Amino acid sequence: MATCKIKKNGHFEREEKNKMGQDYYSILELTKGASDADIKKSYRRLSLKFHPDKTQEPGAERKFKQVAEAYDILSDPKKQAIYDQFGEEGLRNGVPDSDTGGWTPGYTFHGDAIKVFREFFGGDNPFSELFDNYDPEIGFGGAHGRGRRKQDPPIERELYLTLEEVFKGCTKKMKISRRVMNEDGHTSNIRDKILTINVKPGWKSGTRITFPNEGDQGPNNIPADIVFIVKDKPHSIFKREGKDLFFTATVPLGKALTGCTVDVPTLDGRLISVPINDIVKPGYTKRVPAEGVPTSKDPNIRGDLVINFDIAFPNKLSSEQKRLLKDALLP
Repeated sequence: MATCKIKKNGHFEREEKNKMGQDYYSILELTKGASDADIKKSYRRLSLKFHPDKTQEPGAERKFKQVAEAYDILSDPKKQAIYDQFGEEGLRNGVPDSDTGGWTPGYTFHGDAIKVFREFFGGDNPFSELFDNYDPEIGFGGAHGRGRRKQDPPIERELYLTLEEVFKGCTKKMKISRRVMNEDGHTSNIRDKILTINVKPGWKSGTRITFPNEGDQGPNNIPADIVFIVKDKPHSIFKREGKDLFFTATVPLGKALTGCTVDVPTLDGRLISVPINDIVKPGYTKRVPAEGVPTSKDPNIRGDLVINFDIAFPNKLSSEQKRLLKDALLP
């Protein structure tokens, strides 16, 4: 079989030897020319057979690592092509690359057989799930069919909305990056995607918007759901509780005792004047019906505007002012 010799002056020579280093096809119990499906099938069977958690057979751990390295090479079309033509030496040292005019990078297995296993089967700990219903001679699910794929747990993200956005409704564009499987069914790459959220007027804080199966894809997993959870952005003058809006008005003590009018801006750009005819004392509130946030079920139904009061006391009083107050307020 052909191997390669690399010289510092850039010349590349091929020479015939009886061995091409490790026989990765033999490690997977295959012959050269095996299809991609055969490579996957053999790796699936042998990785489960020799997994350290499955067997304590002497040499199993070493065999498990060899199988992972063989699969890492033969499942990659470019690495497989280099290996088929130039053997292990060409794979590890690099060969001339006609696409770039340079040399291919030398290959070194990263040594993490568990990583290869998990990437193949999907999930953080697929092994414990797989062996419940796996027979090397029959396949997943025993004699009754293939095993059940496991879905990754939901990915939760917070979606902060202004009260104006909640009041009127809006459209939010959320960019996500996720791993997407290629057509070969094993390799993958990272791609961006825009998710569109149509915010309905009145959505409460805590509302969950779910995009099914938009998480990372894997060869044997169900992608996670992506869930956006509505949160209120802090507002300069309002606070929301349910469908009610709370506003704090500062009034001087004199007006708190004798009556006043409070001007309140609204989320839709109006200014409403609320007459206060009662004596404003600590704990007093004024409720204005239907000036709160719409309800998500029916935007025509709105909560209330609740006005709290901060009474501004004078910093000092003259003797005459004190006398007048005593005459007016004391029995």
